[in-house]
Amino acid sequence: MAGRPFSNTPRRSALNAPLAVVLSVALLVASLTWAVLRPAGRSEALVAVPAAALAVVAGVISPQHALAEAERLGPVVGFLAAVLVLAHLCDVEGLFTACGAWMARRAAGRPRRLLTAVFVLASVVTAVLSLDATVVLLTPVVFATAARMGVRSRPHVYACAHLSNTASLLLPVSNLTNLLAFTASGLSFTRFAALMTLPWLVAVAAEYAVFRRFFAADLPAAEPAEDDGPAPAVPLFALITVGCTLAGFVVASALGLEPVWAALAGAVVMAGRALARRRVTPTAVVRSAAPGFLAFVLALGIVVRAVVDHGLADALKRVLPGGSGLLALLGLAALAAVLANLINNLPAVLVLAPLAAPAGAGAVLAVLLGVNIGPNLTYAGSLATLLWRRVVQGHEERVEVGEFTRLGLLTVPATLIPAVVALWASVQVLGV
Repeated sequence: MAGRPFSNTPRRSALNAPLAVVLSVALLVASLTWAVLRPAGRSEALVAVPAAALAVVAGVISPQHALAEAERLGPVVGFLAAVLVLAHLCDVEGLFTACGAWMARRAAGRPRRLLTAVFVLASVVTAVLSLDATVVLLTPVVFATAARMGVRSRPHVYACAHLSNTASLLLPVSNLTNLLAFTASGLSFTRFAALMTLPWLVAVAAEYAVFRRFFAADLPAAEPAEDDGPAPAVPLFALITVGCTLAGFVVASALGLEPVWAALAGAVVMAGRALARRRVTPTAVVRSAAPGFLAFVLALGIVVRAVVDHGLADALKRVLPGGSGLLALLGLAALAAVLANLINNLPAVLVLAPLAAPAGAGAVLAVLLGVNIGPNLTYAGSLATLLWRRVVQGHEERVEVGEFTRLGLLTVPATLIPAVVALWASVQVLGV
């Protein structure tokens, strides 16, 4: 994706340095805390947008610099809006209902086969329609499928949470963090996908191996059972539109255009059909773009930039591994994973990707591995995980912090280390 480079040149603040540091950090903490807690389900933007405005008014970041940051993030946010609309309209067309029927028939009453089906489907949905589709649209389908089969839902639902992060490594369009790293890497769409294919496969396979062992008691052997439920029609229009949209990403990259235009075209085609058939209203289409969350992303970028300008970038430069060898890539990924769990993965990639860029695209992709896989350790590491928790609680399923953390302690190192080795191997073979 073409985009304005993320400058690390400090900007002079109207405040004295210590006060600017304190205020910028306080605004970031307040924005993230509200996003994590979301009292009464209120929008993440309710604190982040005023925080960004206060940073500008107080002189922590100049208006010109804040505007430049918003312009840099504009295409990314526009793409996110288009993909959210596209995923929602695929659900309206019945794509996820068909996915649930496929999982039930593929599993044939056996919990282990259902877990395999969930891993395959969640990995594809996350890669193609983004992690939000897996969390918001696929997770309820997995609940319904497990109930339809009469099996325990825990391992399958937890798989949706983990794969919304881990399986988002494949394409630049799979995750908002990917789009930001894509911009910093300077790679083409196809080059990015080629380099990340092996790490993606290795990471998903490692997750699956840990899940089979961790949830062994929830995955008993069972006799095959035919699923005699009705088979919904396959929504060919939705599948064709999604396929054409993916092809559009490749063409747009080759022409030097932003992926947002291909995503917008797909969303417009789907919306036009749904509106013409009166299956959705214009208001529903706008709401599916999550305008509050889009405003949060823009505002958070401005607040993060203020923190970067007032010391965070300098502090990270002192500990950032140099070079693009295997040990350097492992160090970058580990640092990114830790930072994602401390301040959330979106701010982490906003900070680290530009700092890693001088070492090459391989270093940027190592950061991406850390910020995408690392959040499986804690709820706060990823907004997708927080959203997943709310979806699960809405189905009256208990989500225990201890169990989530224990699973994360097993999966994150078991997944991240081999994924980084796979990335290093891809870079050696394919180059960057």
